[in-house]
Amino acid sequence: MNQSIWPDGEQTQELLAGAKGGDNAAVDELLDRHRDSLRKMIGMRLDQRIMRRVDVSDVVQDVLVEANRRLQGYLQNPVMGFHLWIRQIAKDRIIDAHRRHRVSAKRSIDREQPMLSAGPPDQSTIELAAQLSDPELTPAAAATQRELALHVQDAISQLDDKDREMILMRHYEQLSNQDIAAALDLTEPAASMRYLRALKKLRKVLDEGSQASA
Repeated sequence: MNQSIWPDGEQTQELLAGAKGGDNAAVDELLDRHRDSLRKMIGMRLDQRIMRRVDVSDVVQDVLVEANRRLQGYLQNPVMGFHLWIRQIAKDRIIDAHRRHRVSAKRSIDREQPMLSAGPPDQSTIELAAQLSDPELTPAAAATQRELALHVQDAISQLDDKDREMILMRHYEQLSNQDIAAALDLTEPAASMRYLRALKKLRKVLDEGSQASA
């Protein structure tokens, strides 16, 4: 299983304590160590057509500037984990980018089309593809596994926003069910059920794709 794309919590807590104590170097390090995570999280969700006008790095920088501006308020009342707090700022910036750069009147301005198919499948996609495969099948050759992973990427893009977001959070960001519940303001059982429904729908899309190509 891949590790979460977000930095470990222990060091984050140390930096948060330093930031609360007025250590500017701790603030800089805290924000900088989340830069790559934000780039991955945002890159999954920005529509490719918007990427032609907006660089992911610019969105990341906007998030970091806003997080720095709001950090002291967060430190006074940390209602969720820091990584969940900063990714929420990123989510807001993604929605803002789609609103500013509407690519089609037929598309919802809040739609967050993940660009998983923009490149070859990464390890997260391959692991998810393996999970969705028939467990009784013999292990597939690497080429076949990658082909299945490409089908998984395409199937994810066909899910509705809520189901797609759940798959991205669980399998690409590697967030725990507890984190997902907090991020979506759900109970943990409700978050778990939503994930299972999303996985069931993903499997259905894959099955339908297989039957269509048969």
